[in-house]
Amino acid sequence: MAIVSLRDLGLDRLSIEERLQVADAIWDSVVHEVEMSPLPEWQRAELERRLADSMANPDAVRPWGDVEAEALARAKR
Repeated sequence: MAIVSLRDLGLDRLSIEERLQVADAIWDSVVHEVEMSPLPEWQRAELERRLADSMANPDAVRPWGDVEAEALARAKR
């Protein structure tokens, strides 16, 4: 598969705002296709394993807000 450049597609002539709109449209199309694709069985099994583990060990799970606050505090030091 050949790599296509912005120049090849004529995108280098677009304004920054127009290029951002194109990038957003491309991203949306990728997200849509990924969302429509079924999970591979190995990934589904791993998600189920992690869910079961977190339900069996609720004390081992930390709320995201706690993790985020700790990370931000460390970053400010």
